[in-house]
Amino acid sequence: MTREPATTPATRPDGSAGDGPDLDAVRTYAPAAATLAVLAVGWFAAMLWSARAEIQAAEVGAIAITLAANALPVVVAAALVTGAAAALVVANLLTRRGVLRPTPRFTATTATGLVVGVLGALVVTMSFSAGSVSMVLAGTTAAAATVGGAVAGTRATAAVGALVSAALAVFAVVLVLSLFNGQLLSLFGAGETQVSQFNAARWVSRLASLTAGLVAGLVAFGYLRRAHRRAAAPDLRWPAYLLAGAGPGLVLLVTEVIIRVGGGSVLNLAGALSEADGIAQRVLSGSRIDHAIGVLFVGALTTLIVFGRTLGPRPDDEDPTDDENPADDGDEDAPVDRQPSGAEPAADLPR
Repeated sequence: MTREPATTPATRPDGSAGDGPDLDAVRTYAPAAATLAVLAVGWFAAMLWSARAEIQAAEVGAIAITLAANALPVVVAAALVTGAAAALVVANLLTRRGVLRPTPRFTATTATGLVVGVLGALVVTMSFSAGSVSMVLAGTTAAAATVGGAVAGTRATAAVGALVSAALAVFAVVLVLSLFNGQLLSLFGAGETQVSQFNAARWVSRLASLTAGLVAGLVAFGYLRRAHRRAAAPDLRWPAYLLAGAGPGLVLLVTEVIIRVGGGSVLNLAGALSEADGIAQRVLSGSRIDHAIGVLFVGALTTLIVFGRTLGPRPDDEDPTDDENPADDGDEDAPVDRQPSGAEPAADLPR
């Protein structure tokens, strides 16, 4: 079982102690971090194994370079999420020990991401036999995992946990849709012509972005709601939900930045093999960016919409059923029942 943070009396604005949990400890704790770390490591290992199998099966060096360039975004994204997930476990350990200061937390989580990245880089260099391409892949993987660890060092640890869970859900959605890629292409009208195949592939990509964004938003929202319901603490504000829902799209965009900075030589080498390879790399790059932007916006909107539906009506500032006579408030415009002095009420007068 995952151990929850210790609940210490909360400090109120007047300096007195309350009966609720320490809100700083709640906000710097990510539930189910160990489970997320196991899932992330499994996904990272699967992506490394898949990339290695494809590259090792290539008989021509040019094909191996192309396959390495195609595997680079998937491996880097998995490394980034794995570094963040492993760092969340360390962040929870620090929270249990009362270490809530930003500097030691950021240092520890960044170091954890670096360790994950170095281990991944060792696996790449020892198992891949693509020469300099393997070295580029290893260095980019290490950098991505370190960035993930640094992200987990922020004080919004619960939001980072929601981001990691949503990103893993997006990976699963993309994997499931890829298994039915042929059927989906046929469904959207892919025929013998290149135009029909291109249009069908574009619609399949849009479907993947929409589905992944919806799942990301729902998973991120569910994680945050469950985390704060179990902690019996006030819920986070809407920016935390917005960031968590948009998190998987941000992960994909940051992945593009990392592979262009660290793995740009591999992408350029793959695009320089032939004119067709250059066009293919540009199309793939544009498709990845469009997918990341789609997941970002759909995930953010989904989380905000679901979060908005949980908000109750705003309480009124004043009670509309006030029993006091409006004339007693000094309002000159209020109607006053004026009757002659000494007169009886109108109901008692003879008809």
